[in-house]
Amino acid sequence: MPFFAGRTAGPFVPLVLAPFSFLPTITPAVAADAPLIPAKLDLQDGDTFVFLGDSITHQRLYTQYFETFFYTRLPARRIRFHNAGVGGAQAWDALQRMQEDVTDFKPNYVSILLGMNDGRYQPFNREIFDTYKSDMTEIAKQIRAAGAAPIFMSPTMFDSRAASLRKNAQPPERLEEYNSVLAYYGRWLQHQAIESGSAYVDMFGPLNRISLNRRRKDANFTLIKDAVHPDAPGQVVMALAMIDQLGAGKPLSSIVIRTGGRKGPTARVTGGALTNLSYENGQVEFDWTADGLPWVLPENAQPGMKLTNADRRVSRETIRIVGLKPAKYEVVIDDTVVATTGADQLSQPMQLQRNKKTPQYQQALQVALLNETKNSKPVGRLRGAWSRFQRYARLKRDLTTNPDNEDLQKQMLKQEELMEDFEDRVAAAQEQIADFENRIYAANQPVTRHYVIRKVTK
Repeated sequence: MPFFAGRTAGPFVPLVLAPFSFLPTITPAVAADAPLIPAKLDLQDGDTFVFLGDSITHQRLYTQYFETFFYTRLPARRIRFHNAGVGGAQAWDALQRMQEDVTDFKPNYVSILLGMNDGRYQPFNREIFDTYKSDMTEIAKQIRAAGAAPIFMSPTMFDSRAASLRKNAQPPERLEEYNSVLAYYGRWLQHQAIESGSAYVDMFGPLNRISLNRRRKDANFTLIKDAVHPDAPGQVVMALAMIDQLGAGKPLSSIVIRTGGRKGPTARVTGGALTNLSYENGQVEFDWTADGLPWVLPENAQPGMKLTNADRRVSRETIRIVGLKPAKYEVVIDDTVVATTGADQLSQPMQLQRNKKTPQYQQALQVALLNETKNSKPVGRLRGAWSRFQRYARLKRDLTTNPDNEDLQKQMLKQEELMEDFEDRVAAAQEQIADFENRIYAANQPVTRHYVIRKVTK
């Protein structure tokens, strides 16, 4: 019998729940004992990270870019990522699939991006908000009971300017007030994170700030053409917010070589191992094995990388050669000339993370494209299966309150037919996802690269 048969319409309750107080009581007398917010995300080999959310997570973009960052930054650690987003979901919907779609994966971390639909696209309503509070509190409780750390994330931006430009008229109160409702939801979530010692990511602020700044030059600028779902550049903003605010962003690598010295050239490096260094006849040569690869994303995300300087902020890859005689030099990596510049310029850090000619950029792009395909195909099929389940769970709820409704009964019969192969669809997609993960971890392993810095002879 399928696992969904006989489900109740109310919030799902795990079989075993450890005693837990999600919001510890804190008074001024014991404020010193208040829990600390985690300093940073600490993904280790074998860890699992789950993205729980609605259609913005179901888009498989910010999640994909976040995954690619860690695939390239920590290639020695096998990290499993699972997208648990479903279009149209509210917190109640997420509760109906918490066990099978979240906690059964034995996650170490679960990010929660819910709220856009929970506010129901209307001015602030206390009853609606109280439902959101109750359901979100239960979600966090179940995540903690499963031994995972919840990561609260504010709802993203509702772009009223973009909404006003669309053909379908929007209610004036939605245009005027809904972004403020989402801001309120986000601040409440931030408070829960502080009080419970959980991580928090502000998705709302960066999207709004960038939109405001860009509208000083272009009044109709938007990162969210449909007002709700950020486009690829906006999803880069979201991924960067996660990386930055969870403390995962830092330079990728640095190579500094000084050609002078009594004992010959010397090197100071971070982010890898340098061997076989030589300096003869004005030419520097060495082998470099980096710990990771630059953060490279597919073409449709590149405007977001440029808009935020994301790669420079969290994936800077530099080389600096000090002491060369004045001349033009070629920087060669694995027999490919990646740059031609002067000695003065080489004496300052040269950034390589955006240089498409480098072998490491091309390798990282291969990883990014594999991950893009993983997300667009098997992960997309998996989330489609869970969308069917969401429709089933909602119908079951509605029938509980309206058991004699013939139209609902007919819809349920049809939905039950669609759900007959649900488990097979999920299993097949998970198998295909695992195959892509194997391919990604075969493609993301750093390779020893041979560097030559030589004078231009032509």
